[in-house]
Parts: sequence; structure tokens; C-alpha cells
Amino acid sequence: MGKRKVPDLYRAPFPLYTIKVDPKTGLVITAGGGGASKTGIKNGVHFLSLELVGGRHSATLLHSHDTETRATMNMALGGDVIAAGQDDTCALMRFRQHDGRKAAAKDGTAAEQGTARKRGGRGDKSGSGNSPEMKDETAQITVEDVSSVKSDLSPLDPLQKCVRFSSDLKLLLAGGTDGHIRVWEYPSMKAKFDFKAHESELEDVDISPDNKHIVTVGRDFACSVWSGDQLAMGLCWHDNMPQITEKMYRYQSCRFGKVEDQKDVVRLYTVQIPHKRERKPPPCYLTKWDGHTFLPLLTKTCGNEVISCLAVSDSGTFLGLGTVTGSLAIHITFSLQRLYYMQESHGIVVTDLAFLPNSTKGLAVKGDNEVAMLSVAVDSRSVNIIAFLLFLNLLLDLLLLLYMSHSPECMQKDVLL
Repeated sequence: MGKRKVPDLYRAPFPLYTIKVDPKTGLVITAGGGGASKTGIKNGVHFLSLELVGGRHSATLLHSHDTETRATMNMALGGDVIAAGQDDTCALMRFRQHDGRKAAAKDGTAAEQGTARKRGGRGDKSGSGNSPEMKDETAQITVEDVSSVKSDLSPLDPLQKCVRFSSDLKLLLAGGTDGHIRVWEYPSMKAKFDFKAHESELEDVDISPDNKHIVTVGRDFACSVWSGDQLAMGLCWHDNMPQITEKMYRYQSCRFGKVEDQKDVVRLYTVQIPHKRERKPPPCYLTKWDGHTFLPLLTKTCGNEVISCLAVSDSGTFLGLGTVTGSLAIHITFSLQRLYYMQESHGIVVTDLAFLPNSTKGLAVKGDNEVAMLSVAVDSRSVNIIAFLLFLNLLLDLLLLLYMSHSPECMQKDVLL
């Protein structure tokens, strides 16, 4: 699918850098801001209710949490706690959803309990912050600060760049411009590890579902696998690609994902982008790795637009990609084949992606769509959603036939333009 602007699902009064979906409540949580600069642009975390009405998605602003002088650049969800990267700090905030009508009966009016509610459907600019205030009679959100820890100690412009909870919520990891990975036991926030993972700043981090391995991506061309704070191995995605020299590409993102219907099987996905910009841009690459042995299984090109972010669906079936030019794509993990592409859906760099979860709340909003993905970008301060119906079994069978038609040598290299 080519260049086509998706109507904004929601517009915030500040640039958006990150987005997550809470599986339990179905709340869409997005955050950003103008930072400490005195431009008049606020900093905040917005809590949205997402609905599917008559086949169209709409978003409602339930609560706006002011983060004062700090913009949230990245975040992770751990149950009802948000771990937010704000400058050199990882700030922990707990949110709770209450029944607005009960709150109003107890304390007088719904307006006294929380912020007003605003609605912005697809193509409706009423979510831009200009809509009239309305009493919220359905739900109220409260947010409280829990604690904060220093997550980056760089002497020049310290900044947390990535954060992740372990899947069992026992560990919290963060990395930033000083190249260190810091790991805390959660929820006590007792320091567990603090080690220099890369010579330059961190780009991404993830932890395996069994907590045995941490994978880090740095701007020093390295993607490293750690066992605790000890280096287990460095990954090399282009061993069988002699046309790729050592510093032509650098790793940009890493994410673990499960394999549907295979409980003990884990995959790692990485994105590789060109190190230098060229007039005729070379392609970016996706690589799938065995999540236990960390051997490369498959590498495919994923277009000539530079990838800015990566997401994996709950089921492990889909990969989402955003680009620096504002485009969106969804790939299937089985073959890394691209299923969906929307050119320049946003005006500039896509900063984060989130698939709707396979929870009861998430499935209700998906409707008949096989997959739905939310995206945010800094330019238009907007949240977009792309959703489509897939005849998945038929598609998988077709891809399997195409995949098996390759010779063993092609399957081993598996680099298809």
C-alpha cells in the first residue's frame, strides 16, 4: 500500500515519543513533551480509552498527567506501574482506573475527581486539545509517583534511551547515553547490575522471557548478549553476506518474541540500518535469531527507508516497523515478509509503536481485524492506528510453500531483495 495519510486517532498538545497499551484495562498510554525548554510546550502522560464503534476506531482522553519540566522519552509498563525515561532518571508512576460515577457520588462531582474527558475519532480534530470539556461519567484515572532512580550518569547530556521490565516483573532494566546497563530488582528497586555494555550510547535493550539473557544494542555497531553482567557473546548478522563490510551497518533495535503454539520456543529480532546516509540509500535488514542459541535463522531486507523503531505483537506473529520518514510497515515473523506498508503515514520520524494486546480488552477493540497497531510521531503530535483483516492460515500456507521452494543454500543465506 502506498502513500496515504491515516486520519489521526488522537492529537496531543505536545510532541509524542512513546506509546503503550495496558492489557488489563485496555488503556492507551502515550507521553512526550517539550522538555525543560521555555517554549510553552507542556510535558505529560495522556491516558486514552480506545473504542471500536461501527467499524471505526475512536479515542477518548480520560486523564492528562503533568510531568512538569520533564518530557517522557521512553517507557515500559509493569502491571499498573509506568517506568518512564525522563532526562537522566527512570521515574516510576502508578496509575489506577476508577468508576467515575461512583467517585462522583462519593465526592460530589466527577469533575472534582479528575480531568475532563475529550473525544477524537478518526479524522476528527476534536482530540487536538481544542474540544470543550465534558464531565467524565465513565472512568477516572489517578496517577501517583512511586519512586525514581538515576538511570544515566553521562557527564554530558545524560539521557535514558531505553527501558524494559522482565516478563515476570521481577527486574527493571534501563540504558542510556553513558553506555551502561542498569538492572534493579523490582519492586524493591534494589540495584542488581550496573555494567558498561557499549563504548557509546545505548539504542535498545531487552531481556529473554526466562531472565537468563539480556540483549543490548549500541551505536558502536555491537549487539551483545549478556548472562547477568558477563558478556556471553556478540552477534554478527552478516557472516554469510560478503558484500556487507564490518561498519556498513549498525544495529538499531532488538526484541524477543514468542512463537505461537510453541511454548518453549523463543525468537530474537534485530534491525540493522546503514551507518552512513547515501544518495542512493541501501536497504535496511531484519534478522531473526534463535532465542536460546542466538544463531541467525533468517535475514531479509525491509525497505530503503531508515527504520526508527520495532515492535513485536503479543502472539509473536507480527513485527511492526516505523521509519524516520514517517512510514509504517507490518511483517510476519515466520518469513519476515512484509504484509502491510503505508508510506509517510506520519510527516516525520515514527518514535514508537504498540500492537493491541490479545487480552479481552484488546480483542474487543480489534474487532474482526487480525492485527491492529498504534503509532506515534513527534511532528503532528498524533496517534494513528492501522488495522486490517488477514486470512492468516491461507497466508501462512502460501508463505510456507514459497519458503520451502528455496534451495538449502538460499534458505541458509535467505537474503531476498
